[in-house]
Amino acid sequence: MSKGTLDTHSKALAINLDKTKYGTLAEIGAGQEVARWFFRVGGAAGTIAKAMSAYDMLFSDAIYGPSDRYVSRRRLQTMLEHEYGLLYERLNEQRGDRTAFFVFADTVATRSYSRQEDGHGWLGIRFQTEPRGATSEITAHVRLRDVEAQQQQETLGIIGLNLVHAALYLHADARAVVGSLLDNLTSDRVEIDMIECSGPAFAGVDNRLMSLELVQRGLTHAAMFNADGHVVQPSDVLRNKCVLIERGSFRPATRVTVDMLRCAQAQFIQEPSVQGQETLCLFEMTLKNLSDGEAGIDAQDFLDRADILATLGRTVMISNYAEYHRLAAYLFRHTKKPVGLVMGVPTLRELFDHKYYADLEGGILESFGRLFRHDLKVFAYPLLDASTGSLVTAGNLRVSPELRHLYAYLLENQLVLGLRDFEQACLSIYSRDVLAKLRAGDDRWEAMTPREVAELIKSRGLLGYGGRERTEHAA
Repeated sequence: MSKGTLDTHSKALAINLDKTKYGTLAEIGAGQEVARWFFRVGGAAGTIAKAMSAYDMLFSDAIYGPSDRYVSRRRLQTMLEHEYGLLYERLNEQRGDRTAFFVFADTVATRSYSRQEDGHGWLGIRFQTEPRGATSEITAHVRLRDVEAQQQQETLGIIGLNLVHAALYLHADARAVVGSLLDNLTSDRVEIDMIECSGPAFAGVDNRLMSLELVQRGLTHAAMFNADGHVVQPSDVLRNKCVLIERGSFRPATRVTVDMLRCAQAQFIQEPSVQGQETLCLFEMTLKNLSDGEAGIDAQDFLDRADILATLGRTVMISNYAEYHRLAAYLFRHTKKPVGLVMGVPTLRELFDHKYYADLEGGILESFGRLFRHDLKVFAYPLLDASTGSLVTAGNLRVSPELRHLYAYLLENQLVLGLRDFEQACLSIYSRDVLAKLRAGDDRWEAMTPREVAELIKSRGLLGYGGRERTEHAA
């Protein structure tokens, strides 16, 4: 526990002693672990209007309506709406002028006799920041990593209380909300892979920055948002889908960005194990992609790139997976369908550099064993060698002599595939050159990017175009 962090007991007691806060706790699936903290420390009568759990499905459906998935965001929203409606209806006239109301809810699946796997669930709170005020919300998805059901329940109790305390007292600083969620916990015990804040308490907050904050703070390894800018829960997006993913810095996205994915998708969907299956195409940015050396990650620069990718209509993933084998393991954790990695020949060449595997006992062989452990293929986009004018493809790429047999094996078994039908004019486009030109006022950069990307950059002055002042986004 860091210096200045309140322990769980102190947080619960502070809320209980605050006469201006009053609410309901509704918990399904893991006991009343959050409510238990308020009762344990004493004074709960001053805080809790009602604490309840509806375990039997018939009871739950009678209260909240039928549901095809009980551990889901939709179920959580139904719980928050129903319980807040009751709280407001029954108590607003009596104490609404002096009380800020709140409702906390969770729907969770933990380990049990019949379920021997990591727990997960949805947590949320709807709250007023002042009496008679409009409501705001925080919604989060968590994965519980403890090996025992009792430990998962304890973790849920702590993180649920952290969420209530953060909403009631830290809402003015969205980053502080994120930073407090793991108070008195560690990332070994719980992962938070999605958070969304809404309502007047979070006016100006961009939830894509909240996703970035989750990854930067180590609360999760990866987070996602769709082309509309809405954050999404990774397992919901990836479940039962074939996945094609292109990693890059996208500073900016160029015609090469689009051509790589177009070519890869055309070949990917023809794979026998992919044909007829639903396919998801993703863009991915790692923290390394986003970092500008010692300066770190610039929030506005990140949002500029996110807005640019939004024009291409794809879901975006942010991750701290520097190694491709870790990325592959993450994707296969959420889907059992085939996965395709899209990369340029220079990146493919780097995969055969021993220095990237110094931390693995088995070195490059261990990395490749993990990478190609499941149904995964690498699709490589060719490189036009600027010095010789020759085309370097997956088929004629040269790797170190001691690895040539390994590379030949990957090619022969079609685990590495060269992309076909690429656009020749794209081969001479490099994102660093495009960025330099757009900042220097050289109009030639526009022909190197998709039309919609160029229009967005010019209209909003993104990535330093034209030397315009940038509008800062709140987090």
